Amino acid sequence: MFKVAQDWIQRYFSDEEAVVLGVLLVLAFTAVLTLGGIMAPVLAGMVLSFLMHGLVMTLERLRVPSWLAVAIVFALFMGALALFVLVLVPLLWHQLIALFNELPGMLGKWQSLLLLLPERYPHLVSDEQVLQAIDVARGEVGKFGQWVLTVSLTSLRLAVNIMIYFVLVPILVFFFLKDREIIGRWMRGYLPRNRALLTRVAKVMNRQIANYIRGKVIEIFICGIATYIGFIALGLNYAALLALLVGLSVVVPYVGTVVVTVPVAFIALFQWGWSDQFIYLMAVYGIIQALDGNVLVPLLFAEAVSLHPVAIICAVLLFGGLWGFWGVFFAIPLATLVKAVLDAWPRNEPTVSPMI
Repeated sequence: MFKVAQDWIQRYFSDEEAVVLGVLLVLAFTAVLTLGGIMAPVLAGMVLSFLMHGLVMTLERLRVPSWLAVAIVFALFMGALALFVLVLVPLLWHQLIALFNELPGMLGKWQSLLLLLPERYPHLVSDEQVLQAIDVARGEVGKFGQWVLTVSLTSLRLAVNIMIYFVLVPILVFFFLKDREIIGRWMRGYLPRNRALLTRVAKVMNRQIANYIRGKVIEIFICGIATYIGFIALGLNYAALLALLVGLSVVVPYVGTVVVTVPVAFIALFQWGWSDQFIYLMAVYGIIQALDGNVLVPLLFAEAVSLHPVAIICAVLLFGGLWGFWGVFFAIPLATLVKAVLDAWPRNEPTVSPMI
């Protein structure tokens, strides 16, 4: 057994760069796992600056001075942030409060409809099954009410945390954009001089993560805006809130689409019942999802992701369970990182003695 372990270590860790890369990966994962919550504003600032770095580079290629390119991009970012805070957040908050006030009426209507099922379909549904389903629904609503009460009781702390984000994140974004070269040189100063393996993995990941994150943000905006236009055109209630959910659902491949369909169908059924309007809405929603999966995703991620669907789902479950929202958002890039490291990892292939 000891000989097998020794041969395995000799095969995969005999290269100095492999050892350095392994240590760096372990340290990075440990730091994110233990300090992820504390350093969340820094992580958010890094992601946003990474998204805008491409635009800065484009302006610099057009002979725009570096300081002016950073100033233009940062001004656009602050304008988008102000638009989000002053326009989108009040709209979403108003619709969320309206939905919460109307939720008991929705549940009462659905309860009356469920109680009619045993009369219409006695061979398929029994009274006990309906009552059990109603009890489960009441329990979930009670949990949701407790969560809302908890949030309201800690609203001061939540407001302080939000204010910290709105102050720190723009500052961090500005300095990450302005001093990106200085920060890069500082980090490279702690790496070994011979780092061909690290450079190769870094180039692959920089290209793939950049393509993925920018593509995912574009996909969120396109799906959210297209869904909002479709819902508004058909007159669906809470169109902005549902469109936001649909846009964010693309962060979680496969699972997000299935989960967000439930509230869309629930609200549409409560508003229109089994009518033509409901069928039209679900048809429009299905077309948007089909175009997203079959047209938009291949265009945006043709070169960014080359992972099997099973690997994607496993990555979402693993990293989402470890790091929450950020783990879900970065699940595919992290899985791509693991794949890139495994592909580039140096191996000393065992020599096979020729047969005599």
